[in-house]
Formats: sequence, C-alpha cells, structure tokens
Amino acid sequence: MSAELLTADLAGKPDALAALADRLSRRDPFRALPALLDDEPAGILLLGVGAARHACAAAAARMRMTGLGAVAEYASAERSLPPGPDTLVVAVEAGGGARELCTALDAYVEQSAVVVLTDALDGPVARYADILVPLSAGEERSGLACRAFQHALALLLLLGYRLGAPGVGGDVTVSLRRCANATAGLLEQAREWVPRAAAALRSPDGLHLAAPAERLSSAQQGALALRRGPVVPAHAVESGEWSHTDRYLAAVGDYRALLFAGSHYDERTMDHLLQLRGRAVAVGGDVPGAAMSVRYPGDGDPDVSLLTEPVVAELLAAHWWAERERSRAAG
Repeated sequence: MSAELLTADLAGKPDALAALADRLSRRDPFRALPALLDDEPAGILLLGVGAARHACAAAAARMRMTGLGAVAEYASAERSLPPGPDTLVVAVEAGGGARELCTALDAYVEQSAVVVLTDALDGPVARYADILVPLSAGEERSGLACRAFQHALALLLLLGYRLGAPGVGGDVTVSLRRCANATAGLLEQAREWVPRAAAALRSPDGLHLAAPAERLSSAQQGALALRRGPVVPAHAVESGEWSHTDRYLAAVGDYRALLFAGSHYDERTMDHLLQLRGRAVAVGGDVPGAAMSVRYPGDGDPDVSLLTEPVVAELLAAHWWAERERSRAAG
C-alpha cells in the first residue's frame, strides 16, 4: 500500500465508470429479479462492511424515500429482518468483510432471495448468491476500495430502480457517464486545488467531514480513506447534526472541516464554525465563509454528487499520504 498506488487507483476511476455504464446499457444485471420475487419484497436488507456498508446506507435511504422497506445493517449485527420469502437480502463485498457477510447470510440462505455484489466471483460470499453481480471495479492495488465503493453505490441505485424506486437524478447509466466526466475534471485540476485545500484543512486535530443525510456516505467514505491511507484522524458527521455534536469539538480544538454542500443547514454550520475560529472547504457548492470551494461539472445533480464527491477526500488522502512518505524517507 502506498500513496502512489492510491493515486493510480483514483486515476482509473473515469475509465472504470465509463466501462460500467457501457456494460449496464447492454445488459441488466438484475434482469432475473422478477423470476426470483413473487411480489415487491416487504423488507430489503442491505449488508456490508466498511465502505460497502456506507454505500448500503445511502442506497437504503434512497429506497425508503420512495416507499420501499429497505434497511442497511451491520453484517456483524446479531439480528435484523427475519428470514423468509418476503425479505430480499443484498450483500455487498467491497474490499473485505467476507467473514461477517457469510455469517450473516447463513441465517437467510434457502429462505430468502439473496443478491451478492462483489468482484470476488469465486469467493465464499458469492456462493450464497441467487443473483451474482460483478462490481467491475478492477484491481485496486492500494487496498482502499475507492472504485469498489463507487461501483457498489451505482449498482445499488440501479437495484432500487429495478425494485420500483423512481430515479432521483435520472438514468443510472447517464449519471455514470456524467460522473466519469466530473471525476476526470477533478483529477485533471488536482494539481491546482488539492494543495490549496490541503493547506486550508491542515490541523494537528485531524479532519472532520460533514455531509447532508442523503449523502452522508461521502463523508464516511472520505473519512475511511483518510484513516486507512495517510492515517489522519478523520470523522464523519451529518451537516444538520453538526451544531448539536461536532460544534463542541470545534470549541476546544483546531477544527477543520470538509463540507459537502447541499444541506439546508450549511450556512448555520459555517456561521458557528467561524465564530469558533474553525475553517472549512466546501465541495460541490459555494458556501459563504468557506476558505475555498471545490466545484465540478454536474454537481447540482443528486446522483452525480453522490457518486463523484468522495474522490475529493480520496485525493486529499493521497496528497497527505505522499507527504508522510516523503517525510519518513527524509527522516
């Protein structure tokens, strides 16, 4: 694992997204669902570990908004939705968690329909699948599963549409192509904005990532990349909750926030943060008081934002990771 490998993984995102869009336009990976389900499932259980669980939580929230009974659960939870023909189980393996997923799936096999999203097509989790869907993320040599998270989220959005949830931002394949374009733009301009953002956010107390509830997965995935790569103390928080939780941390430390814009409470968060002498960088929108804003094409589209914006934190992780490696080499 190294910063160079993470940078290479991130550079491959646009091509991988475009390739996934091409595959989905030619073949529906969930085409067998009608034969597997007699009716709309009463409960949809999404299981994942780490990055995969964050993707599951975002997708489950989208499904609930349209009336589907979806819940994202920790794969290590002792109990969740009851097994049976009215429960659809969706397991997502993205960079780890096979032990926990297999243990959870043991309770549902042969009782509930099981969909598995993974690139380990011969692995133990895949053996539980009634429908097996490749993530098509390719090898990620950094070990951080950034592309796998992105592809898992896209495929879960598509699954929601197939189960009857109307799209929020439009057709998934169109969103994937727009996301590929937006990600390419952020990568191409990275030499300009990443050092500026890193300087604005540098703090001995780590980094806090705030996002609206509907896109909390962006903050969670970003925090995970920062913890695993450069080993930066990083914490995810929901934007509206910020004034009731993280505000107290801002009062006692050198508080820096990466703010994924779009919450009704962004201005309140920024007002309180500035009063406490904190600093923030906004992503995907202009927030008054932010030290700078990182914008990209299509950042007003909810699907494009959801799928694209985690790369901002991932690029910061690569930047700080490279700095740490240079410091160690010099020392």
